[in-house]
Amino acid sequence: MAESRARILLVEDTASLAAVYAEYLRGAGHAAEHARTAAEATKRAAADPPDAVLLDLRLPDGDGLSVLRTLRRDTPDIPVIVMTAHGSVTTAVEAMRSGAADFLVKPFAAERLAVTLSNALERAALKREVRDLTAARPRSNFQGFVGAAPAMQAVYRVLETAAQSRATVFITGESGTGKELAAEAVHKLSPRHAGPFIAINCAAIPKDLIESEIFGHVRGAFTGAVADRIGAAQAADGGTLFLDELCEMDLSLQGKLLRFIQSGTFQPVGSTQARRTDVRFVCATNRDPLEEVKAGRFREDLYYRLHVVPVRLPPLRERGEDVVAIAEAMLARSAAEEAKPFRGFTEDAKAALLTHRWPGNVRELENAVRTAVVLNSGQWVEAAMLPLRIAAPEPAAQAATETPPPSAPIAVLPAPQPPSGDPARLIRPLADVEREAIERAVLLCDGNIPKAAAFLGVSPSTLYRKRASWGESAA
Repeated sequence: MAESRARILLVEDTASLAAVYAEYLRGAGHAAEHARTAAEATKRAAADPPDAVLLDLRLPDGDGLSVLRTLRRDTPDIPVIVMTAHGSVTTAVEAMRSGAADFLVKPFAAERLAVTLSNALERAALKREVRDLTAARPRSNFQGFVGAAPAMQAVYRVLETAAQSRATVFITGESGTGKELAAEAVHKLSPRHAGPFIAINCAAIPKDLIESEIFGHVRGAFTGAVADRIGAAQAADGGTLFLDELCEMDLSLQGKLLRFIQSGTFQPVGSTQARRTDVRFVCATNRDPLEEVKAGRFREDLYYRLHVVPVRLPPLRERGEDVVAIAEAMLARSAAEEAKPFRGFTEDAKAALLTHRWPGNVRELENAVRTAVVLNSGQWVEAAMLPLRIAAPEPAAQAATETPPPSAPIAVLPAPQPPSGDPARLIRPLADVEREAIERAVLLCDGNIPKAAAFLGVSPSTLYRKRASWGESAA
């Protein structure tokens, strides 16, 4: 920015000085726009923000420091250089504390103004570049989520953007992928964050009670209704209403929900009076909503009303190294709660975590980590401490999910022939045969220990332990 033509807002009430400074700016290759008062300066900066501001501290309609504070609040990226004929240490300190980029004492030379302005513009450009690079950098944490997988980076961006609007967010994903956490993120990042966040699980409430849970009821509406009761729709007024497992909702209630979404009004069960509420809808399901529409279990008009901003949460098996990062965060939390000294996972435990398919996703991972912490002690979680289904998966099931690389097919060994000659020379020690088989399997699997273990029908921890005893790398 310092080497290119910049737009500078010059705030100076003395016409002769303004003409001199404007000429200084043009000589430095910049365009000058003049404002004589504090009100005019703030109005111009808000309507069309300049690249920098030269601000006199004494103005006819106000204090320049007040203008500075307003500019820093409304346009924090614009550098402001304060100039005054009443220079003092106290004034300079106060201006810098209020956010000034630099301080000039009148009178000053054109060269001094050019250098000061060039430095301020360069620092502002660097700050913007750092901010942009930081925003583009993969995030490993986001509103309670842990993980830096590319698929999650896309989820973070969509949630962050969608939160600022009133549009309905429709979250899909397998059970245990964090749909409610995503809904809470939308609420916390939205302008409604100070309002309530009300969650309703449509699959956990009996069909004959869910209408009352959402819309409330009046006294005497049904047996057991001994008093008026507000529902989630009214409780979420001014906030967010999260409808989890929406596809489990009965068709008859789907029609009432559609009317509520369209009109913003509802009737409690047993009431004849409509009530109005202002809520933002976030929905979630572990099913394919479009398939539910095709099957006739979900209203098509409700689908198109709610499916405005779709968000798909990837299953844990698609998130790669995120599995270990999430497990480590869970381990730290569980270890603190159980007063255990665990610090992390051993390499064989990490390999087991990465190999497992996690049909239960994050919820299953949390259960596995919690089990390991409760039932064991030590500084490191080993593979043997994890539940058996994770530490030693069924070889057949593991082999079904992993295929050997096409560039290194497993050769078919010839059938053994009857030995001839001296048995002492033909028979090799079993330990040598075992080591040769393991090394060959690892080589054919391109060094992938979990894959080699699956084909050999043993736990990855067995291979890590044996190779360590041979002095081999466990990587």
